[in-house]
Amino acid sequence: MLELRSLSLDRGGQAVLDGIDLRIGAGEFVGLLGPNGAGKTTLLRAALGLLSARGHSSLAALSVRERARAAAYMPQGRQIAWPMPVEALVALGRIAHPHSAGAADRAAIERAIAALHLEPLRHRRATELSGGEQARTLIARALAQETPLLIADEPIAGLDPGAQIEVMRLFRRLSDQGHAVLASLHDLGLAARHCTRLVMLDRGRIVADGAPDAVLTAENLARVFGITAHLAQGPGGILFQPLDTIEGESR
Repeated sequence: MLELRSLSLDRGGQAVLDGIDLRIGAGEFVGLLGPNGAGKTTLLRAALGLLSARGHSSLAALSVRERARAAAYMPQGRQIAWPMPVEALVALGRIAHPHSAGAADRAAIERAIAALHLEPLRHRRATELSGGEQARTLIARALAQETPLLIADEPIAGLDPGAQIEVMRLFRRLSDQGHAVLASLHDLGLAARHCTRLVMLDRGRIVADGAPDAVLTAENLARVFGITAHLAQGPGGILFQPLDTIEGESR
């Protein structure tokens, strides 16, 4: 679904991405973790070919049309500029399929609206929605694109706890159905419980990559986030609770 080889990017003479090697296959829900400024958004945008970078990205190597059919992207910015109905905004995800049948388009739009529980909002102007409702609408637009890979930059930011859990469950279902999901996340607890794999980024480099319990270790949390945390195995997976900051550790 995605292959990055030696992906590097400099900004202002500083390395923002430094030799990223990453492969993501079908059936994976990969959580991209790291403190602010670690390079998460830059990595996603460079992988999509939205930023010029050295090295190789299998997505950036595609034509714009091929890329739109291979990966859907939900950016970090949530501002909706046009006062169009929610249903029309979700339908924009079908632009990547100009030759698909009308019935197929309609079905994809309806599936996306149902998945994000947007039925009561479908005729509302998107610009009149709350921040969380706008976020759900933009996720639905990406879902309507129906691509093998979904890339999302902080997709659950600004959502209430119930909506956060529902979106994470939705992404996990997509991966269980054979799609791939790559999402940058700040909620380490939700990432631990729902992602099949975690990639931890720090200063533009991958410092840990693997199963959640192999990545969310006391050593990694201290070194990368500068925190201590309580980690335990619960009935639904890893339970994570941050406890305190560590003086002198990098954040």
